[in-house]
Amino acid sequence: MNREQLLKEMGLGPLWKLRQPAKKSRAAAAAPAAEAAMPVDARTAAIAAMDWPALARAVAECTACPLHATRKQAVLGVGDIHAEWLFVGEGPGAEEDERGEPFVGQAGKLLDAMLAAIGLKRGENVYIANAVKCRPPGNRTPEPAETAACWPFLARQIELIRPKLIVALGKPAAQTLLQQEVTIARARGRVHDCAGIPLIVTYHPAYLLRNLPDKAKAWEDLCFMRKTMASLR
Repeated sequence: MNREQLLKEMGLGPLWKLRQPAKKSRAAAAAPAAEAAMPVDARTAAIAAMDWPALARAVAECTACPLHATRKQAVLGVGDIHAEWLFVGEGPGAEEDERGEPFVGQAGKLLDAMLAAIGLKRGENVYIANAVKCRPPGNRTPEPAETAACWPFLARQIELIRPKLIVALGKPAAQTLLQQEVTIARARGRVHDCAGIPLIVTYHPAYLLRNLPDKAKAWEDLCFMRKTMASLR
């Protein structure tokens, strides 16, 4: 595909102008949980030994942080468990909480278009996950304690998938994966390391829907992802 065809695939057309680089019951919520009481090191070690079925059960039954009390269901992830590409977002929204799949709705449609623009498709050599598996109330940004509670799950997903490239979608995902404070402006345009796996940072699709001018920067990031993956094969 040439540039015009790629942009058309993303459904963004002339908006893309390349610039120079620059609810549960109270009883259920209050019920004591063995996992919540488990020492952090023991819990992390237990998760690190899980296979996919065990991991899925653990995520579905998790009560390690307060988010479990308001979720409809935990959202593990979706896609090819042997994928070369791993995309990680922030957390489930209302539609994701309802359907049990990450990136649905308008942000999901834009992500699918972004994938198509670099020759990818959801579920085919692509896995999509989030930094937290339960929806934060009001779609707020996850708290550090919440991402910390979910980190062992995401870390195990990375170990099981062993992708060639990880893409962090947005600041919360980038900070979770890199385990440090970052800004999108400074993190973009270079390859980072996450557990020995190359990682690239770009904007979250929901952010791009609210900030159309930054789509040009996201296009640069997509080109950089494609170039980086080509160098890894």
